[in-house]
Amino acid sequence: MLTALALNCTLSPSPAESSTQKMIDEVLAALGKQDVTGDSVRVVDHDVKPGVEADMGPGDEWPAIRRRLLAADILLLATPTWMGHPSSVAQRVLERIDAELSETDDQSRPLTFGKVAVVAVVGNEDGAHKIVADVFQGLNDAGFTVPAQGSVYWNGEAMQGVDYKDLDRTPDPVAATTATLAANAAHLARLLGEKKYPGRS
Repeated sequence: MLTALALNCTLSPSPAESSTQKMIDEVLAALGKQDVTGDSVRVVDHDVKPGVEADMGPGDEWPAIRRRLLAADILLLATPTWMGHPSSVAQRVLERIDAELSETDDQSRPLTFGKVAVVAVVGNEDGAHKIVADVFQGLNDAGFTVPAQGSVYWNGEAMQGVDYKDLDRTPDPVAATTATLAANAAHLARLLGEKKYPGRS
């Protein structure tokens, strides 16, 4: 069975409510309908040190998260929008994932080759398309594969105070996009599991 790990890049530590977590829960539920099991990590609850190494030394909690990431078939990186950009937590995650470029197998393939990445964005301001583009570019550079229509987002009305977690129901376009993301991510992960990318001997 395929597995997924969601990295919640909210700025709000547990147990605060999180719009990002609400969207993660919806994506994981949609993946569940595709026979994918998954769970999530709220990154801000962990001491993830700044840096671009797989392990930044004593106290760094990224190595434990990294082990879970590498064990999963699908990575969901979910972030709120802050001033038109991904959260600083999401940026730190991308910086730590950069270390995967130097961690390769005996055929010079990063350990992320064959893993699928999808992105979710929530916010009360514009910027989702730019955030998705930036995050996908970083994840793809690090070896992840992006499926067709592999992102979902929700933007609230500009300069208003309603958050995604405050909605009474998931908007139909968001639900439909989430279902497509899940189906395509699971399909791609199965294909990559059956046939690996070529490496260099």
